[in-house]
Amino acid sequence: MLITLVLSLIGRDQPGLVRNVASVIAEHGGNWLESRLCRLGGEFAGIVRVEVERVKAVGLTAALQAVAGLRVAVHAEEGAAVATPAVTAALDLVGSDRPGILREVSAVLAAHGLNVEDLATERVEAPMGGGKIFLMRALVAVPSGAELSRVRADLEKLAADLMVELKLETKR
Repeated sequence: MLITLVLSLIGRDQPGLVRNVASVIAEHGGNWLESRLCRLGGEFAGIVRVEVERVKAVGLTAALQAVAGLRVAVHAEEGAAVATPAVTAALDLVGSDRPGILREVSAVLAAHGLNVEDLATERVEAPMGGGKIFLMRALVAVPSGAELSRVRADLEKLAADLMVELKLETKR
């Protein structure tokens, strides 16, 4: 019987970390299903979802936790997979950086019951020495019954308060 494991990985970035993790997974008969991996501030961070025979899960977990230079947390998915919502939306934000932008935007999303499925943020130099720019791209799940017009209105009010550009587009 197969089990799905979600792995959280963090360690000092260095060549070969992904290869080492992929090798351990393969050596234990695991199948790499999906992942998000990146380098942040000199650290390697990632989340990986793998499928493995239940009887091999303990050995795989121990082998992963023994990978040099890497801290690994393993969580076993229980039950059926959560259904993907019929509607998703892409949210883009660009504006002068300041503390609290993500807190404010995520509060509006949570108030309307939207779930953040994927989120990427970045702070970059503005052109012509104009300071720091905060960039955000999110994919959010929109539950049935959520009124996107109200979500948009609340986000537009927030964008005016924060003096940022914000765009919400639905996907199907």
